[in-house]
Amino acid sequence: MATETKDQVKRNYDAFVAKLPALLRSNAGKFALMRDGEIVEFFDPARDAYSTGLRLFKEEGQFSIQEVVEAPVDLGFYSHAVP
Repeated sequence: MATETKDQVKRNYDAFVAKLPALLRSNAGKFALMRDGEIVEFFDPARDAYSTGLRLFKEEGQFSIQEVVEAPVDLGFYSHAVP
């Protein structure tokens, strides 16, 4: 399970960084809910992204939330994946 979560986190973060230039033009300051390297939806505030992630992915419990800002913040494993 831990390896799957780490893989999910890495896949989502790498996809987010690759898409960031375009995202800054259209969704700056919003929070991206991500799963399997894809953006599910954008939210403002972050708690809406989190509650939607819990509702949509409650079985697996794996998703990421990343704020659309100039320099993405990678705070480590537990900042990106739930649980």
